[in-house]
This record gives sequence, structure tokens and C-alpha cells, in this order.
Amino acid sequence: MKLATLRDGSRDGRLLVVRRDGEVAVPSPEAWPTMQRALDDWEAAAPALGALAEELGAGALDGTPIDPLRLGAPLPRAYEWVDGSAFLNHVILVRKARGAVPPPTLETDPLIYQGGSSDLLGPRDPIELHDPAWGLDYESEVAVILGDVPIGTKAAEAAKYVRLVLLVNDCTLRNLIPDELAKGFGFFQSKPATAFSPFAVTPDELGEAWRDGRAHVRVRSTYNGNVIGDCDAGPEMHFSFHDLIQHLAKTRRFCAGTILGSGTVSNADRARGVSCLAERRMIETIDAGKPTTPFMVVGDHIEIEAVDGAGKSPFGKIDQRVVAAGSAS
Repeated sequence: MKLATLRDGSRDGRLLVVRRDGEVAVPSPEAWPTMQRALDDWEAAAPALGALAEELGAGALDGTPIDPLRLGAPLPRAYEWVDGSAFLNHVILVRKARGAVPPPTLETDPLIYQGGSSDLLGPRDPIELHDPAWGLDYESEVAVILGDVPIGTKAAEAAKYVRLVLLVNDCTLRNLIPDELAKGFGFFQSKPATAFSPFAVTPDELGEAWRDGRAHVRVRSTYNGNVIGDCDAGPEMHFSFHDLIQHLAKTRRFCAGTILGSGTVSNADRARGVSCLAERRMIETIDAGKPTTPFMVVGDHIEIEAVDGAGKSPFGKIDQRVVAAGSAS
């Protein structure tokens, strides 16, 4: 099942059930007008939405063509947006870039931060740049949307709490990070609004690509018209989403509508490219002593898309341009 949210003038938009090819959709039943309402009542909503998806796919419903420019984030605002760093190659490279060593628990204890969840961007929304000196970077990630997760949930039982899977552009202001971390209290100003793919899909929609709590897809990042990364999001995700859920739930419960990110998709094989500019800059530093790739500036263009083993794009494409602050329409 594939879902999206249409911007209809209301704060939380209108939930859409989308045909598998992503071309047409129908509104959800009135009982579940928004994504959050459906998540809150998933046991009843999921079968009804799934039946609607089957009718749409079989041609029993015509549906309405989707205008990508009218889609918001599938969940336009969330109770929580929690991001991990499950790809250890990314952790190692980026920490080297700022002269820090990885923690001794790198392989046993996931890194997690909590981002802003009240302002989530749609797949075509521009990225506003307030100051180029802040070092704007994109970050291509996979994420899941959770149902109600009890405290103490273990990885072995976490699969049943994963409702939907989607893509993320978790932008970072790299040059603000060192001073923030020096305070010993984590990220805040260095993490601006996050953008999400047009479609969120149930894990079964991914077929064999969803296994072991990981999305085995290639996450392709196209920067200013050039493919800069074509990274495998499966095997090198050291901590699965199930592992991350266990980490989250150690001391508190989480409610339906919590979004959990994988962190930047990263592969040790340089031929796969990168899912953020910081990694490219670190590789340049290793090879030549200093970075040469600049961070993002006004006019830059980033596209993020996942491709499964059949060459299909289950989540649609994040397609954003960097604009000067205040110029976004």
C-alpha cells in the first residue's frame, strides 16, 4: 500500500491512497482523513486503505492524477522525528572531518538525535539558505513511521510496530555543528527542516527488498544533474530499524506517528558515491589533504530517489532546489 498527503489548505492535508505506479490516487475514507488519524487507528484503517488500494490497482476506481507540486510530507507534522546513524562508514568519515574519533561503543550502541518535527517539508519544497557560511549539506536517508511502541520493546518484536517506510533529506548545517557539540548538549540549530519523499509505503509493498528491518534498495542522489551517490541501503546498515527501535524504547514509550530515520546511507565502496557532501569532502581530505567540494549554495539542486531490484521507485522522488531565505513561495 502506498500513501501520500495532498495539501488542501488544512494544516495536516488530506490522506491519499496511491496506485502502485504513483500516477493516480483517491482520497482516503472519511473516517481517516489524515495520515495521523490513520496511524492512530491502524488496526481498522490499514485493511480499509489496503482494500481501496486493491480496487485502484485493479482499475475498479479511476483515481485522480497526482500533481507532485501539491504533495506535502506524507506526515506533515509528527509527534517525534528521531534520527539514528546506523551506517558506520558515515560516522567514521564525518567524525574524521571534524577531528573527532568515533565512540568506543560505535558497533554496539546506536547514535541518535531528536530533530524538529513540527515543520516537515514536502518532496518539492525549496531549501531556504539563510547564510552560506553555515555549510548547508543534504543527507539521503531511509526512514520508517511507527505505531505505538511500548517501553522496553526488544528488536526481536519491533517489526510489528513499523507502519510505513519512506525517504528523507535530512539537511545539515555542517559549520554550526562543532560549536553546538562543544557545549555537550547535542544538535539543534545545525538541523534545519527535514524533507520527505512523496510516498510512504507499507513494508509489504517493498516485497523482498524489506527484510531484517532494512530496506534493501539503492538510494540515488543526483546533485546538480550528476549522480553523486548510488548507495545500497541494505547490507551496510549496521543497526537495523528493529535495533534502533529497541534503543529508543529502552526508557520510554513512543506514540503512533513517530518518524525514525536511518541516518545517511553510506557504503565503504567509494564507487557507490556519497549520500552527503561531508563524506565527499572527507574523502578529498584523505586523498589530497583538504576538501575542494563546497557546501550547497543558492541555485543548487538535489534529487533523492530509491530504486528496488526491479528498477522501480517505490517512494517517488525528493526534488529540491536551494533558494535564498525569504524567496520560497
